[in-house]
Parts: sequence; structure tokens; C-alpha cells
Amino acid sequence: METGAQLYTVREFCKTLEDFSTTLAKIAGIGYRTVQVSGTCPFDAEWLRDQLKRNGLRCVLTHTPKDLLTSDTERVIRDHDLFDCKYVGLGFWAFNAERDNMTYERFMEIYPAVAKKLKAGGKYFMYHNHDGEFQRLGGKVILEKLAEEIPAEDMGFTLDTFWVQAGGGDPAQWIERLAGRVPCIHLKDFAFGRKMAVLGEGNINFDRVFQMAEKSGVETMLVEQDDCNGENPFDCLARSYAYLKSRGFQ
Repeated sequence: METGAQLYTVREFCKTLEDFSTTLAKIAGIGYRTVQVSGTCPFDAEWLRDQLKRNGLRCVLTHTPKDLLTSDTERVIRDHDLFDCKYVGLGFWAFNAERDNMTYERFMEIYPAVAKKLKAGGKYFMYHNHDGEFQRLGGKVILEKLAEEIPAEDMGFTLDTFWVQAGGGDPAQWIERLAGRVPCIHLKDFAFGRKMAVLGEGNINFDRVFQMAEKSGVETMLVEQDDCNGENPFDCLARSYAYLKSRGFQ
């Protein structure tokens, strides 16, 4: 397994193309060789391709705006081809009728078809969970229903360790349950007070997470810390990188 950085962590430093370029250089300077592109300013696919190459980086996954995913899936495929990225992600769905009608039923009306279009274009649709997916519908948690009702060959999951725990789940157990459809996961520690923490500075049992990830076909473990609690996010990413290196990962 390889490790990488989720750029959403440093989104405040990616608001212009100039800053985005500088940020990629800083990420490479920490030691990361793989990134997920999410939460940045708009960019042309050719620009990203060239910036990644310049910094010795590879993009393995994106979070793509839902309007673009649904309105121009063919463009999404072309863009991902340009910067050589197989995994196309949706970062959030509320599963709440009060949030722009983001119900489970609406998700099922839209995204299985999007996933099939992406698959036909050689891509793989990845859904990223928060804690809302651990609500129960019909006696099952939403994450389980999604896994049962959308075929594994059409949709995978970017399982997020913090949000699984926040929803009352066991991150390692869910990685095992979704084996074969979790090529990328998010590593995010959970500290007292429901705080997001640098890896190894919270309370998630990451040794067990790593063991299950290895068994379940995870290819890339992406470090993400949405909230750095006032610390410099580059420093947080560096400490998480050092933790992973101490566990034998690069």
C-alpha cells in the first residue's frame, strides 16, 4: 500500500492557481508522492497534469463537484484521462430531505447511472462517507444499503476512518466488510472531544486499520485532516507522514 495526501486538508492554500502550484511543491517536499485533488480552485486538466509531473506527484482520486458529475460525465472522464486518474469521487451526500432533497431515494435515482457511465469510460466511481451514512433505513445502516444495492463493479467507497468512528462504527471492521471495493481510504484520527487529529495523536487503532486495509485490497491510504484546530495544516500533514513512515509506509 502507498500513502498520500488529501488536498482538502490544505484547501485554504489552493484558492488560486499560483497558490495551488506552491502547495503541490510543499506536499512533495514533505515526502508524499500521491495526492487526492479536492477542495481546490478550478483548474484545467492539462495544467494539473503538468504540475503533478513537475513535482513528481500522482493523482489517484478526486472529489468532483456533483453538478459536473451529473451534467457532463464525458468531460469528467476526459479530464481524468489527461492527468491519468482512475478514481472519480463524490465527496458528500447528506441523506437528509432537508438538505436540498438529498434523500437516499434521490441518490439512487442519480448516481448508479453516473457510475455506469464512468465505468464505460474506464473510470471507477468512489463514494466518500461521513457519519450520516450510519443512520438506519429499514433496519440497515445506509452504508450497508449502498453496498448491497449498487454493484461493487460500479461503485467503490473512500472509507473515512474518522467519520466511521463518529457514526458509531469500527473503521477496521468496515474496511473488512467492504473488501474489494475500497481501493482508496482516508486516514484521519479521532481525538477526545470529537476532534480531528494528526495520525497517532488521537485514539483510532490504526495498526488494526492497516492490517485490515492490507487484507481488503486498499491501494492508497490518503491522509486528511479537515480541521487542524488552529495548527498549520502542512505541519499536521508532515507529522502524519512521519507517523506512517514509523509504521513502515512511504
